[in-house]
Amino acid sequence: MLQRVLGATGIEVSVLGFGGAPIGFLEASRRQVSRILRGLLDEGVNLIDTAAMYAGSEEAIGEALEGRRDEVVLVSKCPDATQDGPDCWRAPAILASVERSLRRLRTDRLDVVLLHSCDRDVLDGGEALGALLEAQAQGKIRFAGYSGDNTAASRAADLADITVIETSVSICDQANLQSVVPKACAGDIGVVAKRPIANAAWRPLTDQRGLYREYAKTYTERFRAMDLSLEALGIEGDPAEVWPRVALRFTLFQPGVHAAIVGTCSPEHARANLAAIAQGPLPDAADAAIRAAFRRAEKASGKAWEGQT
Repeated sequence: MLQRVLGATGIEVSVLGFGGAPIGFLEASRRQVSRILRGLLDEGVNLIDTAAMYAGSEEAIGEALEGRRDEVVLVSKCPDATQDGPDCWRAPAILASVERSLRRLRTDRLDVVLLHSCDRDVLDGGEALGALLEAQAQGKIRFAGYSGDNTAASRAADLADITVIETSVSICDQANLQSVVPKACAGDIGVVAKRPIANAAWRPLTDQRGLYREYAKTYTERFRAMDLSLEALGIEGDPAEVWPRVALRFTLFQPGVHAAIVGTCSPEHARANLAAIAQGPLPDAADAAIRAAFRRAEKASGKAWEGQT
């Protein structure tokens, strides 16, 4: 498995990471989660990403990693807004969220904890980040970071104590490639791409499960407007099988991106993602065509296509 150093953290991570949102929101069984995670670990995947607010995800991952914690780079996000209410960005709530994550994940430390999509005012206020730094000083987390997009993510890249940024990058989400990723790269900040396969935007929304039917809507509309075809990219194969690979290859080999997290409830999809990485970068012409399609469709829409949170 290809690995890259996650910016100034010095941590080596697999370019493919596991995203823990779907197993929580789609209520995957513990047996299913264990099968997926242990299979990925056996293939060299070591980056595991979850969040306090992904219902049941941390607990399932903690159970699945029993006996294998030291093999992974464990990332979570805070706070759990469902428990801490309107004061969720205050220091007590942040510290309580970290403690809950440690218990749920059955570990004594988290490698990275990210502030989960707070706005610029919260970042500038300093209390939330200060709480993470307090947890870091206590040895409960190793590095602090930010998960989000657009101007807030760009602001996070300015902050000296932010060492990792997780931001949206995909064929249907390229705004952060122009702003956030270059700034993070210049500051030696680790960059993890979220939503790298654009929530399978080539699929009909009626095929999306649970909350993803609404969550994927923007990308589905963008993909349709981009009017992309595999033939135009010079790539052959069954679209249902090939598009996820094309999308992942596009994201993973963008300059400045260290890794991408893909969530799935399917061991078969997890194996397909591994196969995509083995194919390496897209041909230059295909990459350029995807970028041009995005710019053309964005311009035709009459509004900026910002990164999706």
